[in-house]
Amino acid sequence: MSASLPYVLILYYSRSGATRAMAERLAAGVESRPGIEARLRTVPPVSPTCEAVDPEIPEQGAIYADLDDLRHCAGLALGSPTRFGNMAAPLKHYLDTTSELWLGGALVDKPATAFTSTSSLHGGQETTLISMLLPLLHHGMVYAGLPYSETALMETQGGGTPYGASHLAGKRSDRPLDDAERRLAHAQGRRLAHLALTLARPQGDAR
Repeated sequence: MSASLPYVLILYYSRSGATRAMAERLAAGVESRPGIEARLRTVPPVSPTCEAVDPEIPEQGAIYADLDDLRHCAGLALGSPTRFGNMAAPLKHYLDTTSELWLGGALVDKPATAFTSTSSLHGGQETTLISMLLPLLHHGMVYAGLPYSETALMETQGGGTPYGASHLAGKRSDRPLDDAERRLAHAQGRRLAHLALTLARPQGDAR
């Protein structure tokens, strides 16, 4: 990753790999735009017992995000499987640690979006996306969904919403992304990259 290029942070939580697969498609969409890069990060699981700890580096996939990953991003994509129509607890736990960034207005006017994966077609995709939208608005970010100019929104037989890309993973969470879902996730990443470059603050604007 170049130190000189701005980046879109793609921050996700994934248990079975479906949300991670979506994150990778968004990353490909981001990097289809010249002049910007994608930075994939995840969050550790949380446990009801305080003794439970997780390794500092995951065994596979993206490394864990820190606040500087979020502080310095040019744009943000949040991804989570649904948990009773809401984002998963590990992602919510991470967002609950971002008060420092909120107090300093670090994310104000930066573009953001969300994506999700569910086991069933009507398993809370849209409400999960909206649950991720709420903290983004509190941070003053500019939310970008998927416009209907993306024709796959009208063609999809699986996931895909104007609130953000989504995926129908199936009851065993083993259904791969279909063509429409891949196209929409890629388009969402590309759009976010375009907006990040368009809305980038001039150098020296500390706000």
